[in-house]
Amino acid sequence: MYKNKIVKIFLINLFIILTFGVFFKVILKKPTPIINQNLNFEGPAAKNENSYNSNLLENINYTSKDKNGNQYNINALKGEIKLDKSNVIHLVSVTAKILLKNNSSITITSDFAEYNSVTNDTTFFKNVTITYLDNKLTGEYLDFLLSKNLMTMSENVIYTSDKNILNADIIEMNIETKDTKIFMYEEDKKIFIKGKS
Repeated sequence: MYKNKIVKIFLINLFIILTFGVFFKVILKKPTPIINQNLNFEGPAAKNENSYNSNLLENINYTSKDKNGNQYNINALKGEIKLDKSNVIHLVSVTAKILLKNNSSITITSDFAEYNSVTNDTTFFKNVTITYLDNKLTGEYLDFLLSKNLMTMSENVIYTSDKNILNADIIEMNIETKDTKIFMYEEDKKIFIKGKS
């Protein structure tokens, strides 16, 4: 009987230790994005370990693939990761290249961006330029949502192709199907289209 109590206590302790081990190893482990980067950590973290709330990065390159096989490469001169929201990287002087599974590519440049390393969704803003085949699209704000296969450009949007120039408030495109919606904020305003001579 005494041996049975010892075995029961041993098994209960073993169960508790294994449970805590799994909890700390699996449950609390944060996912890590695929990162190829040449980093120089600067700022408060380098001066005082107890006083920082973000990491500053230089020469950033993220490469990832979504579930549909599209490859996403984003480069930036500088970036910042806030420790309270570590999956979002604030970027400066940004160039992104999206290699779609159909072998076409989209290039995006902007002064600033916010990149989510979990979803690969990116918001580009200020002096945004998109080039796709022989088309060029400029504006001030772009939501590029790979998770929803949706791209929305807004604020002073100018679309230029080899035949036309178009001005609108918003251009929305499904990345996969290329279905596009073009519209203005106000119903009484019209989209401006001019043919190239």
